[in-house]
Amino acid sequence: MSLNTVHLIGIGGYLPDRILTNKDLEKMIDTTDDWIKERTGIEERHIIAEDQVTSDLAVAAAQQALDDAGVSIDDIDALVVATTTPDMIFPSTATVVQSKLGGKDFPAWDIQAVCSGFVYGLAQVDGMMRSGMFKRVLLIGAESMSRIVDWQDRGTCILFGDGAGAVVLETSDASQANGIIGSVLHADGSYRDLLKAEHVRRPAGPDARLLAADFSLDSAGAAAVEMKGNEVFRVAVTKLGSVVNEILAKYELTDSDIDWLVPHQANIRIIQATAKKLKMDMDRVALTVASHGNTSSASVPLALNELYRSGRLEKGQLILLEAFAGGFAWGANLLRWSK
Repeated sequence: MSLNTVHLIGIGGYLPDRILTNKDLEKMIDTTDDWIKERTGIEERHIIAEDQVTSDLAVAAAQQALDDAGVSIDDIDALVVATTTPDMIFPSTATVVQSKLGGKDFPAWDIQAVCSGFVYGLAQVDGMMRSGMFKRVLLIGAESMSRIVDWQDRGTCILFGDGAGAVVLETSDASQANGIIGSVLHADGSYRDLLKAEHVRRPAGPDARLLAADFSLDSAGAAAVEMKGNEVFRVAVTKLGSVVNEILAKYELTDSDIDWLVPHQANIRIIQATAKKLKMDMDRVALTVASHGNTSSASVPLALNELYRSGRLEKGQLILLEAFAGGFAWGANLLRWSK
């Protein structure tokens, strides 16, 4: 029996209303707008409202994706949320999202691969759908990263923002030319101390309603992100270059076959290095880092959503998604645009 082809039939995104600019950060910590832009490419980031939690962001993005696909939650066979900032320790954020959307009975679960969560999730769901387990799946990347950064740490708090991106995936006959081609995933836990969030700053869980959101200098989430930036940068550039080569070789493609690069939006210099590896002009790269910052698992679907809504995607174009995350975990997906 031939395997199914999985293709994307709907896409959506959501960003909270509140915007925190580099100029705002100048008033909070010892930094400057020029310094942040030069080293990261970030100019502003969206911040979750005090009365919102991660599932709220996920629901808004998911509903837009469902509307774009022309389906309802009742048409979904499974729901997966990639997040490192869940509403609570358990139950999963995915089950909360399911309930808020009005769904029931079908399986729902979270996946945690930090910034690579959506790329990992897409690979996982693709394999399950190809086997015939599910016909239609809602995959979401959603984060409230502002709730777990230390707002006194100028090396990390400048980087992160909040948001959610979602896609609806559907199987079709194996003869379908477009759709997901395949994925490559990696992880190496020996690097775990270079990028982590483990220090509990106050006796509260990750439920955002328990956390301060006034961005005063003593405001921080339950777990503060710690990063050795220079080391992370060097490994990220190396691993992303390697995974690009690997996935192209695996599917017998070349640099010139790629029409669009949709990278994790962590740092403009890392994105530029990956584009250079592919010999791609930056006008063929989806870029949201300046206005979104690093939204972790939400960054790839948000960037894909922005590209889609700009009207620049054409049916049959080859798209490379890639991400690098704490763990370290990294990976890439290839798909031919089918909408």
